[in-house]
Amino acid sequence: MVQKILMICLGNICRSPIAEVVMVDTLEKANKKNVVVDSAAIGSWHVGNRADPRAISTLAQHDLKCTHIVRQIKKQDFAEFDYIFGMDEDNMSELRRLAPKGSKAELLMLGDFGLEAKNRIIEDPYYESGAAGFETAYQQCVVACAAFMKERLV
Repeated sequence: MVQKILMICLGNICRSPIAEVVMVDTLEKANKKNVVVDSAAIGSWHVGNRADPRAISTLAQHDLKCTHIVRQIKKQDFAEFDYIFGMDEDNMSELRRLAPKGSKAELLMLGDFGLEAKNRIIEDPYYESGAAGFETAYQQCVVACAAFMKERLV
């Protein structure tokens, strides 16, 4: 059985593409098969673009490649994906609002896996200058993706 994971953030150019690439890497390193990972945006501002250059650069510093093209979440995603992850409380609130009744997808906050309560929000680094916030988001995703895999993808 194939399981499907969708990472969500506001614009799909910072946190969710990082989370997508990290989850794929985590699964590959653990030799977990039959898991599909994608990412999408709450909003449509960046649809058709690539991830923020700082996200791509941060991933490249860890020998990871991001080729994702931004897309916006659609109602069908709630039926097709098993798990849909938000990065912060605003994402989660919006996901709950968008989810059709009877959705298959379990809505989860990525930071609830493996991170301390005070660090469970994966902050949006978009408006920060430099790439430090992208590295922080990457490190949080590494911990959270590994913890989720161990807890839920047995």
